[in-house]
Amino acid sequence: MYHEDTIAAISTPPGEGGIGIVRVSGPDVPELAAQLIRLSGSGGLQSHRFSHGAFIDPATGEILDEVMVVLMRAPRSYTREDLLEIQCHGGFLLVQRVLETVLRHGARLAQPGEFTKRAFLNGRIDLVQAEAVIDIIRGKSEAALSLAQHQREGLLSGRLEEIRHRLATARALVEAHIDFPEDDIDPASLEQIRAAVASGLADVSLLLDGFSAGRLLREGVSVLIAGKPNVGKSSLLNTLLREKRAIVTAIPGTTRDLIEEIVNIKGLPVRLMDTAGIRESSDPVEGEGIRLAREKLAIADLILFVVDGSRPPDEDDELILGDLAGRPCVVVRNKADLPQEPEQIQVADSLGDLSISTRTGQGIEELLDVIHRIFIKGEAIDSREYVALSRVRHRDALLDCRGRLELFLANIASGADLELLAIDLRDALSALGKVTGETTTDEVLELIFSSFCIGK
Repeated sequence: MYHEDTIAAISTPPGEGGIGIVRVSGPDVPELAAQLIRLSGSGGLQSHRFSHGAFIDPATGEILDEVMVVLMRAPRSYTREDLLEIQCHGGFLLVQRVLETVLRHGARLAQPGEFTKRAFLNGRIDLVQAEAVIDIIRGKSEAALSLAQHQREGLLSGRLEEIRHRLATARALVEAHIDFPEDDIDPASLEQIRAAVASGLADVSLLLDGFSAGRLLREGVSVLIAGKPNVGKSSLLNTLLREKRAIVTAIPGTTRDLIEEIVNIKGLPVRLMDTAGIRESSDPVEGEGIRLAREKLAIADLILFVVDGSRPPDEDDELILGDLAGRPCVVVRNKADLPQEPEQIQVADSLGDLSISTRTGQGIEELLDVIHRIFIKGEAIDSREYVALSRVRHRDALLDCRGRLELFLANIASGADLELLAIDLRDALSALGKVTGETTTDEVLELIFSSFCIGK
């Protein structure tokens, strides 16, 4: 739990802007508002209504700024506490002075994510919805934002609650027979319990099956563009980004550093990396770029191995082929607008092999389809009803839950004692509760909310 004190923080990004917002939450909000805000009109602050006034430093009587303020009385606020938002002009120094004045008069600086943590602790949202808040802020694609919005709205929480209700009902039936041992449990009741648990297990497994797609939508993937110099790697990067991001010349070795950009490929956030052309080189600067390219090649989620389809493969192509052993790659044969060389390099176990032209755009859409298909299997990943796990923490808790339910079904089939069955269901419910926060430890909560920005 937390101390019921009053916290404050800047909720807008640092730097200059049209407005800056200082958020204050806790029991001292009405008193602070009375001290710091001189309203233009009469009647005082009305809950959930904007008011115009001046922000005053009570120590000096100085007017720091003209402000708009809104008071949200508990429990109808983000934190379910009295909450005040002060909107001033968005200068860096000015917003900081407003915050410092609030802190001098009784509030303390909020910790990262503390407003959302209070919303969770006060029962306004569960832990899945709290984590979705930060995913909304960090969303890199429409699909990732849609998934986070669904979780914030409670779609995943609702699905978990349905499972929890079935398992809790089964546990209650088991424990009822434990409490009244003189009444033997009849086969019909036993089948009712088994069916409820089997249904819960099926739904847990379904959610786990969607974890990979959910995680990819939230975190994105890394795709490395690799190849020897002058095969069109930088041109491919520019084409996929639809802007000139990398320098393109006819001189081999132009790219000597790593260039990274985020691109949205059919709803999937992709971090594209353009690297130095890999070849034998005595140039120390180019050599460092090649070393970095090989380092990234070993950890990228997917490699686009770009070759010149108009020329026969050479020793530099073969050199890269050795680096690709065991790595997921797509062979991209560039310069399809030129006469093609009959002898082409072959890559065993590649995930795709296609011809493109960065000059004409031929094959680019097909390449995007291939990248998307490799990572995302299934349809309608950004539909209004799409529900998926997107965090490793959720997956691990549900794996634990699934294991407990499988154990329960094995035990009930073997005629195990009711006490053992009750323990299996209790452990399954405890694992399920870790996702929504019902059984999450304080240490895990601190870790989760520490990843938030201050002011949220």
